[in-house]
Amino acid sequence: MTIRPVKKLIKAKPTMEGAGVKLHRAFGFGSTNDFDPFLLFDDFRGDDPSDYKAGFPWHPHRGIETITYVLAGSVEHGDSIGNSGSITAGDIQWMTAGSGIIHQEMPAGDAEGRMYGFQLWANLPSKLKMTKPRYQEFTSDMIPAVAGEDRSLVKVICGEYLGTRGPVEGIAADPVYLDVFVPAGVKKILPAANECNAIAYVFEGSGKFCDADADDRTLVHFGPGDEISVTAGAEGVRFLFFAGKPIKEPVAWYGPIVMNTQEELRTAFDELEKGTFLKNN
Repeated sequence: MTIRPVKKLIKAKPTMEGAGVKLHRAFGFGSTNDFDPFLLFDDFRGDDPSDYKAGFPWHPHRGIETITYVLAGSVEHGDSIGNSGSITAGDIQWMTAGSGIIHQEMPAGDAEGRMYGFQLWANLPSKLKMTKPRYQEFTSDMIPAVAGEDRSLVKVICGEYLGTRGPVEGIAADPVYLDVFVPAGVKKILPAANECNAIAYVFEGSGKFCDADADDRTLVHFGPGDEISVTAGAEGVRFLFFAGKPIKEPVAWYGPIVMNTQEELRTAFDELEKGTFLKNN
């Protein structure tokens, strides 16, 4: 087995989205080849309600999947299919926009005003761009965790880790999505199939990934190999790990819609204007 080297470290940058939500973006709206099949990763942690309460009012998506993972506070959501509800601490929502959906996501803080969460966008291959929209939602108690003898803890959201499968199934890129905690001073090896693009995002503590140091709000992009290695710093380290098989298709992307050609993109926005955007709702 081969330990993956670190190809690049990226510090998430402050940006504004939605109706005025302050967040940090690790990647997105740039080169899509680097992280294929993933398109965007946002960290929307905040302690001040004025930074996030404006939320993400009604907006469309087509051709992608959005994955929302909440650590504190909640996100109220509603959509054109008639779904509505709330994702709270530890919950995951995996939305396949497919042929098109219009939805809103409105964050709310916990009793201390904290709103901590992440959103990852995954691309859909051309054959599934116009598939029927669907949701997979799982509460924190439905997400299995694997406790190691080294006192590590790995929550398995999607894919498999040491024989434990996450609840999210039927995803085009066949990804792995883990929430990993490694205690201070402990070295941990995680499998990472060589055919997949592999990424870690540190959000607590610090650690050394292969030979590169990463701390809070740092994305680690790995090179080729079969495993990743991390040694936790003095406070331990907690990070998200996601890996997926590249789709290797052309990307035409504008705002919340991602297609394969500019013509498909123009069609999507024309349909939005004409009121014919929703196909399978």
